[in-house]
Amino acid sequence: MLNLKDPKYYLNRELSWLQFNTRVLHQAQDEALPLLERLKFLAIYGTNLDEFYMIRVAGLKKLFTAGVIVSGADRLTPLQQLREIRKYLHQEKQVVEYTLINIFRELEKENLFIKEYQEVSVKEKRTLDEYFNTYIYPVIVPIAVDATHPFPHLNNLSFGVIVQLRDTETQEIRFGLIRVPRMLSRFIELDNVYVPVETLVAEHVSDLFPGFELIKYSSFRVTRNADITIEEEEADDFMEILEEGLRLRKRGEMVRLELGSNADEDLINFFNRHTNVFKEDIYYFNTWLNLGSLWQIVGNKNFAQLTVPLYKPRNLPPFDTDESVFSVLDKRDVLLYHPYESFDPITRLIQQAAKDPDVFAIRMTLYRAGANSPIVNALTSAAESGKQVTVMVELKARFDEENNLIWAKQLEQSGAHVIFGIKGFKVHAKAALVTKRVGDTLKQYAHIGTGNYNATTAKIYTDTSYLTCNEEIVNDVTRFFHFLTGFSKKGKLNRLYMAPTQMKPKLLSMIQNEAKMQKEGHIIVKVNSLVDEDVIRALYKASQAGVKVELIVRGICCLKPGIKDLSENIRVISIIGKYLEHARIFYFKHASPQIYISSADWMPRNLIRRIELLTGISDKASAAKLLQILQLQCNDNVLAYELKDDGGYTKIPTNKAKKINNQRLIETHTEKVHKALKKENPNYVEQLATRLFKES
Repeated sequence: MLNLKDPKYYLNRELSWLQFNTRVLHQAQDEALPLLERLKFLAIYGTNLDEFYMIRVAGLKKLFTAGVIVSGADRLTPLQQLREIRKYLHQEKQVVEYTLINIFRELEKENLFIKEYQEVSVKEKRTLDEYFNTYIYPVIVPIAVDATHPFPHLNNLSFGVIVQLRDTETQEIRFGLIRVPRMLSRFIELDNVYVPVETLVAEHVSDLFPGFELIKYSSFRVTRNADITIEEEEADDFMEILEEGLRLRKRGEMVRLELGSNADEDLINFFNRHTNVFKEDIYYFNTWLNLGSLWQIVGNKNFAQLTVPLYKPRNLPPFDTDESVFSVLDKRDVLLYHPYESFDPITRLIQQAAKDPDVFAIRMTLYRAGANSPIVNALTSAAESGKQVTVMVELKARFDEENNLIWAKQLEQSGAHVIFGIKGFKVHAKAALVTKRVGDTLKQYAHIGTGNYNATTAKIYTDTSYLTCNEEIVNDVTRFFHFLTGFSKKGKLNRLYMAPTQMKPKLLSMIQNEAKMQKEGHIIVKVNSLVDEDVIRALYKASQAGVKVELIVRGICCLKPGIKDLSENIRVISIIGKYLEHARIFYFKHASPQIYISSADWMPRNLIRRIELLTGISDKASAAKLLQILQLQCNDNVLAYELKDDGGYTKIPTNKAKKINNQRLIETHTEKVHKALKKENPNYVEQLATRLFKES
């Protein structure tokens, strides 16, 4: 009998995440992709890594400082994890540099360049000098560091230049810093040439430090602990304490220092005397710091031919006409798969509810609404017109706290009832409920999703939206909002399942039920991350019983597949492509219903420490559509990587005779349905739409 708690059967969460980011890096190395598309993936890789250091590495450092010995099913200590992370990233840094240099060599053939100040023409230098005097000199911050000028505090993600200077009169050697404000562009653009701002700044050091000449310089970038711990027991005003937390984020412990290729021992010693960054957390780059800033180049519309063509999400039946969303839902449930199918019907639902005189109330959860949100604007209008608007704004949505603070204040000022979370939990569920008068009765309409109410990210994240006026479901959504706004220790729903009380037991029960079916059992799961130990052990037992388990896990996966007598019936793939795979969809062959969607990943934080929803899909057409999505992704042989028992991933070989790129196929078929709207009869189009993925 195998010991299912043995650490050797679990992969480390942090190292698994690094493998995910490496798969993103692989996209940047894929020569089949257009050059700026490859550069985009490097930008994503960099911003992913920034957040990993700000949150995960910072957290491990805190655990180590606190004396915590073991964390996670793999039983690696925080110190062991930190060592493995540093080793991994120092090795991968060379791959990143090579990839970036290679891409720019290819871009030069397309007449797009990155050049330092010294490399441009005399005419271009004059233009750059004028740019410096007009836009940079007035806002840049030169800082002398000596006995009377203390070393400054550097905010999180601060970027700038370390300089070694010589007094032109006394020949005395001095050191200083030049902080480059974020409002300045990372690169100065001259037609098709991008000039790194630090090379222009270095050229004008004598203007910033009159009487001194530059000996040498290096660019630098600082990463700090950016996690916000909110002691809710002490928070009389939750918004006020969060605002204070956002201010403190800028001053968290320094966890990483990035230095440019010019950094030598003198510059490093000067910097480290004042910051004391652990030497293994210093990364030296022979390329430009801040990969995330490459978005500036990716966005150059003059080179749009070097990116993957943008896809326009489509309104398919039954949302292809001007018929109101309420009228559509009176006839049927609807399941949408974004971004192929437009997010517009969800926005229209709220906008129509805001204007409809028969609508009494609108209730919503907002986790990441984004900037300039049409949904929030509609909610504001509804509240101002006297409708009862209740909005759960999750102020603890990491890195979206500032946006959410703005929306919360706007909604409160409009007269909406705004809730700021549940004590001790993050509200991550995605749900909306509209209550409308129909004749002499009240009727309710619900939206339940796997993604955020964000029209921008809905164009680049794959997510599902379920719209219904099914009485059992809307009654549960009503209970859910009563739980959020009132006091309840039970929080039990009938048709839906809520974390932290109901979801995990339900999932374990369905896995165990499939295990009873042995070789007849079949489970397909699509999530972003799989970490929870209890769930993993249940999947191991199902595999041991003979159940076929197919897991589509985009990011972290702590389960080890393919181990004899343990997980040989489990296959794990990860899909990395044009769109960020974000939907959570589950299939259990012997459950009733068989198909579920959820806001939750299979992680302890989602199943135990967050308010989440799990929704069973009984509507046959919607369930069939979701199963088609799962089956198509399981067969992908273009975007999919397969997890091996050692924690590494291998690219699934592409069948040249039958390429299955699930994202491309769904785009193509969606377009086919959209074009058929103009020339085919409605019944044919409807049938074609319901076979959206099966034909592919």
